[in-house]
Amino acid sequence: MSKGNQKSTKSDPGSEKPVRKPKADAKPRVERPKPKATPEKSKSEIEHPTSEIPNMEVHHHPQLDHNPKPWKEYLLEGFMIFIAVMMGFIAENIREDITNNEHVKQLTTQLMRDLKTDTSQLNGIRKFETGIVNNNDLLFKLLQQPLGKIDLKKMQQTIADSHSIFLFHPSMGAIGAIKNELHLKQLGNPRMIAFIADYERHIELLRTIQDITLQYQRNYLDPFLRLHFTPANFDSAFSDHPALTIEMRNLNQADVTQLAADMVLIRINTRELLRDSKYALDDAVHMLKYVKEHYNLED
Repeated sequence: MSKGNQKSTKSDPGSEKPVRKPKADAKPRVERPKPKATPEKSKSEIEHPTSEIPNMEVHHHPQLDHNPKPWKEYLLEGFMIFIAVMMGFIAENIREDITNNEHVKQLTTQLMRDLKTDTSQLNGIRKFETGIVNNNDLLFKLLQQPLGKIDLKKMQQTIADSHSIFLFHPSMGAIGAIKNELHLKQLGNPRMIAFIADYERHIELLRTIQDITLQYQRNYLDPFLRLHFTPANFDSAFSDHPALTIEMRNLNQADVTQLAADMVLIRINTRELLRDSKYALDDAVHMLKYVKEHYNLED
């Protein structure tokens, strides 16, 4: 073989690599892609990632020219505010007046009913107490006679008739409510206050006289009834159909004279009761008339 052929058949040691034969039990080698190297971030970039924050747009208010208003415009604005406030104040006053008027009407209507009840009751008391006064006078006249000349049956019945009283129970509900509302201009007028004051004063006086009347009955009439009436006459004297006899127990002239003296006090107190009930009745009638006329109330 020639040299030229030898050169052509020889391989370039740089171009050819020795080929290794794979082993029979070796696994094929898989080449994994290597991660791309990323440039390291500095500490300041990690703590302040300014590159990731978008740029913020700042809006500036336009510069407006504020020209001073004429003084007439300021005056007009102030006047309009004043009108609005006044209208609100007037509307509130109107609403409050309507509410107060309705409340006053309810109170005065109830007062009118109460006064009608009281006047009816006081008229009955005066009629009843007038009969008591007449019985007291008759009994006192009978007791002036000597014991032997006294009609004992009539005396017993007259004592039982004098042992009675018609108590007055006023209707004070409306008056109490009105006294709590006297700050209202519709109710706080001097005449209404004066009517209520006079009526309450005479009612209190009437109650005092009633208490004295009950006390006199317990102290003067009750002992005489218990000591000198027979049980049968005692029971019959206070029944609807009395059937008295002339029989009495342990009665002497001194007992009759003592009862006559006690009847002087009883008669005085009964007349005061009749007088004070008249005062209360007049107050109720006058107040009723005023309430109906002043507040335009119908019966």
